[in-house]
Amino acid sequence: MATEEATRRAAELRAQIADHNYRYHVLVLPIVTDAEYDAMARELIALEDSFPELVTADSPTQQVGSRTGDAFAPVRHVERLMSLDNVDSLESLEAWRDRLARALEREPDGYACEMKIDGLAVSLTYQSGVLARGATRGDGTTGEDITANVRTIASIPLTLAAGAPEVLEVRGEIYMPVSAFADLNRRQLDKGEKPYVNPRNTAAGSVRQKDPNKTADRNLSIWIYQLGHTVGAPTFECHSEAMQWLGDLGFPINPDSAVVADIAGIEEYVEAALRYRHDRDYEIDGVVIKADALADQTAAGFTAKSPRWAIAYKLPPEEKSTILEDIKINVGRTGAVTPYAVLEGVFVGGVTVTSATLHNEGEVQRKDVRIGDTVIVRRAGDVIPEVVGPILDRRPAGAKVWKMPARCPFCNNPIVLAEGEAKAKCTGGFECPSRLREYLFHFASRGAMDIEGLGYKTVDTLLVNGIITDPADIFSLDRAALLELEGWGEISVNNLLGAIEGAKERPLARLLTALGIRMIGGTVAETLAGHFRSLERILGAAPEELEEIDGVGPEISRSLAEWTADDANRQLVEKLLTAGVRTSDPEPAPTDTSLAGFTVVITGTLEDFTRDSAKAAVVDRGAKVTGSVSGKTSFLVAGVAAGSKLAKAEQLGVRVIAEADFKRLLAEGPAAIGLTTE
Repeated sequence: MATEEATRRAAELRAQIADHNYRYHVLVLPIVTDAEYDAMARELIALEDSFPELVTADSPTQQVGSRTGDAFAPVRHVERLMSLDNVDSLESLEAWRDRLARALEREPDGYACEMKIDGLAVSLTYQSGVLARGATRGDGTTGEDITANVRTIASIPLTLAAGAPEVLEVRGEIYMPVSAFADLNRRQLDKGEKPYVNPRNTAAGSVRQKDPNKTADRNLSIWIYQLGHTVGAPTFECHSEAMQWLGDLGFPINPDSAVVADIAGIEEYVEAALRYRHDRDYEIDGVVIKADALADQTAAGFTAKSPRWAIAYKLPPEEKSTILEDIKINVGRTGAVTPYAVLEGVFVGGVTVTSATLHNEGEVQRKDVRIGDTVIVRRAGDVIPEVVGPILDRRPAGAKVWKMPARCPFCNNPIVLAEGEAKAKCTGGFECPSRLREYLFHFASRGAMDIEGLGYKTVDTLLVNGIITDPADIFSLDRAALLELEGWGEISVNNLLGAIEGAKERPLARLLTALGIRMIGGTVAETLAGHFRSLERILGAAPEELEEIDGVGPEISRSLAEWTADDANRQLVEKLLTAGVRTSDPEPAPTDTSLAGFTVVITGTLEDFTRDSAKAAVVDRGAKVTGSVSGKTSFLVAGVAAGSKLAKAEQLGVRVIAEADFKRLLAEGPAAIGLTTE
């Protein structure tokens, strides 16, 4: 692959993965399977291995989790919460053990094996034995303050047994027991509401409820898996000893954890986890293996995002066979048409599956799945089960080949497949009720305009009664018309209209996310909003201006231009403006203008700054930050592994400053290191 093509593809993958991270960790609404996400991550890793100059500090390969949402106050972790590298075969597991042994120059002194709980990672901090704070992992450095919600979880101790240290931080996984999930869905169905998809996403969404009473109603639980920052705690020789001490203090420690001596013991533990994966009242998606001796952990150290002394073994997907009864299509919020299999119900991956994605028409043809086939269905804790393929020797006579319909079954407009695209699209725009339904739900969702009470059920009611025809109509709902709806009264109408009125003042990034522009998820929306400050400027920006921004490449620029060129989208923006929806953010008023007039590029990994905090530090002082080096660049801040931007700066004669001078610049101003704007 040529360097130019690799650069383009890496930028595209970084944007896609960042968006999927945001959907998974913040919105708790993933739209791809674990397998699809892992494939993108592996491709990006391979590109960065082949082209080291493409590695950036803000690449998903160098980061943990995702940025936080804005529903909760940010919390900066005292010690960074790392993520784990993972393997999916015993051969890869043995290769990890071999690397660890080489790093230590001997076999580790035992391995701690633990179930990998499919839930939400959190940090709990106690002061003098009393729970002081609960926080999500976030990006590993900054999480969300969910203290009020974690206090409602019965298995989390509010006070600890005698002997607790002055400060104690522990890490754990909040999960929804399988029995609690089944009970919750029974209650949903009894109320005539849509059941939840899986325990993991439901647990993560429950922890982020604005009302702690709703969290309490979900019957969540927790397993503690790691000792974090402490002041005044005893010293330990191994991880398992620390876990036993935490259990004595009153924390729930998973009884299925074990310490084994060697790789044979690890593999025996993994095989048992696979054999009994559905025999517990909690879901697992793998096994975590750690060097047990803390001295071994210290000696092995860390990569940019993961400990070298630990690994996650991902359990293989479960596969079952069933009958493919029909193939139908969904039309999503962008108009993309996705075929899905209607299946004879089959219990796989801990749930009964009755439908599974087929991705696009090309995949249906490639796999040669036909209506009436016996097919293999795969699910491994994924949100979206998938059809692996047909069992050909069980294909019945007359199995029907499926073709994409020429017209949308929801609106009767043509379905077209543009050249170079994998997915066909409905051309009906907002006339298509399926597309409009999905668009409205996305628009009102928590990571977008966050309109409480405007879920699928309410959206369906408003659509069926002809009350709304596009997202802008939400902001001009008629009170009298709502009160005429069956089951609606003054309280429910007032609550909805109050939530809608509050949504008019959402930050620009939320509105940009809500518009559902392809490749512009929460992370990119924050970047664009921070740079341009208004929707009008974003939609009117030239491609070269967009592509100069760090994290925004040609693919995003092209997607934004295509969206803006659509008449229906421009009309939507006009209606939102007319309805009084805020489309700009106020310009920050820097208290320090010492860097006004400077154009700055930041690259590489800094020891005491994240990429975002370094940017914020110079922007707060009046500087402009760009993503590429040019003759207009005043100076470049270079951390470890600075790569191609450093080379370009040196070629152009741009001033390069290291982290020590960067700190001095921030503390004392540009004159302290001989910088001027001339």
